[in-house]
Amino acid sequence: MHDSDELFMKEALRQAHMAGSIDEVPVGAVIVHERKIIARAHNQIETLIDPTAHAEMIAITQATNYLSSKWLPKCTLYVTVEPCSMCAGALVLARIARVCFGAREPKTGACGSVINIANHKSLNHRMEIKGGILSGECSELVSEFFRKKRKSKQDLEN
Repeated sequence: MHDSDELFMKEALRQAHMAGSIDEVPVGAVIVHERKIIARAHNQIETLIDPTAHAEMIAITQATNYLSSKWLPKCTLYVTVEPCSMCAGALVLARIARVCFGAREPKTGACGSVINIANHKSLNHRMEIKGGILSGECSELVSEFFRKKRKSKQDLEN
């Protein structure tokens, strides 16, 4: 683990809290280039009514715009939850160097949990993957969000 991994993951966690505060699944992401954050994003699926508005996808767009490049070869993505297949595919296409995530995603994770698009031997790019950074905080944030959702649903039904 690089010295700054936890520092940058804490910024991704701030983004995740922002998502939760507007009733989005609390996932946050930042992209770092040469030790500088060049993109900050959180889920906006409900807000934008767009199934592709994942934190990672928004951050990729911000980072490529910032660098005026379709590729991110010297960049690291920090994201609070393991990327799904859509996001992992986009990260391959963006040729990002490194992905650091907090919580594993046992249902949809595409960086090793369910499938491994991030390092698939048939694809033209592979990236360094580091999971488990501040995993407790990252997973608790998502778990608490869904606990509250289930409780709200139960309260409405009673």
